[in-house]
Amino acid sequence: MGAAVTPFVTIVAVAVLAVISLAVVLALRLEHPWLQPWAVLRAVVQLGILSVILGGVISSRWLVAAFLAVMVIAATWVVYRRLKVDARFLLPIAGTVIAASAVPLVVVFATGAVDFSPRYLLALGGIVIGNTMTVCTLMGRSLGGLYLSQRDEMEAWLSIGATPRRSALRAVRSAASTALIPSTDQTRTTGIVTLPGAFVGAVFAGASPIQAAQFQIVVLAAILAAGALTAASFTGVFGAPEVLPLDERPLGGRRAPSVSRAPR
Repeated sequence: MGAAVTPFVTIVAVAVLAVISLAVVLALRLEHPWLQPWAVLRAVVQLGILSVILGGVISSRWLVAAFLAVMVIAATWVVYRRLKVDARFLLPIAGTVIAASAVPLVVVFATGAVDFSPRYLLALGGIVIGNTMTVCTLMGRSLGGLYLSQRDEMEAWLSIGATPRRSALRAVRSAASTALIPSTDQTRTTGIVTLPGAFVGAVFAGASPIQAAQFQIVVLAAILAAGALTAASFTGVFGAPEVLPLDERPLGGRRAPSVSRAPR
C-alpha cells in the first residue's frame, strides 16, 4: 500500500471485495448473508475512530490500559452473544479473557522480549485479547455440539456415579483441541503459507526483517500460550454441565423442563 493511495481508492477496493463476499454467500444461500458486509462496515467505522483517537492514547500507559479494558469488555460481550449463555456467565467469561491475556503479556514484558511501552502494550494486548475471544467462541460452539452428540455416553458415565466433569471430559478435550487448531496452524505455517500482520507491519514501519521476525515469534508464542490458558479456564467454567441438552440448546442456556439434569 503506497503513500499515494487515497482513501477513495481504499473505499472502492473494500466495497468491491465486500460485494464479492456478499454475492458468493447469497449464491450459496448461507445463513445471515449480510453478516460479512456488516462486519466490513463496522470495521471501517471502528478503525476510523481508532485512528483518530490513537494519537492521544498511544503516548500514555494509563490510556492504553483503559483502551485494553474496553477491548476486554467488547471481547466478553462478543463471546456472550455468540454462545447465547445466561448472564451469570458474563463474569466468568470476562475472567477467562483477562487471565488468559494477562499471563502471556506479563511474561513478554517482564522478560524484556518486547519493550514495555504504550505502543507495544496496545499492539500485543489487542492481538492476544482478540485471539482469546476467538478461542472462547470456537470452544464454546464446539462444546455445545459435542454435549449433544455425546449425550448418551455422558449419561452412561453419570449412571455409574461419575461426576459431571468426568462425564464431559472427552467432549471438553475434543472441543479444546478444535479451538486451538487455528492458532496452532498459523504458527506452524508462518513464513511458508502466511506472512503474519505483525511481521509485515513491523517491516513497513522500518524495522529490519530480523527485528520483525523476533517480534512476530514473540507474538505467536503469546497467542499460543493465551489460547492454551483460555481452553483451561473455559474448561473450568463450562466443563461440568449441570444439564444435558435434548436438542441443540445454546451452551449454558436457560434450563427447560425437558432437560436431563446431571446429578451433583
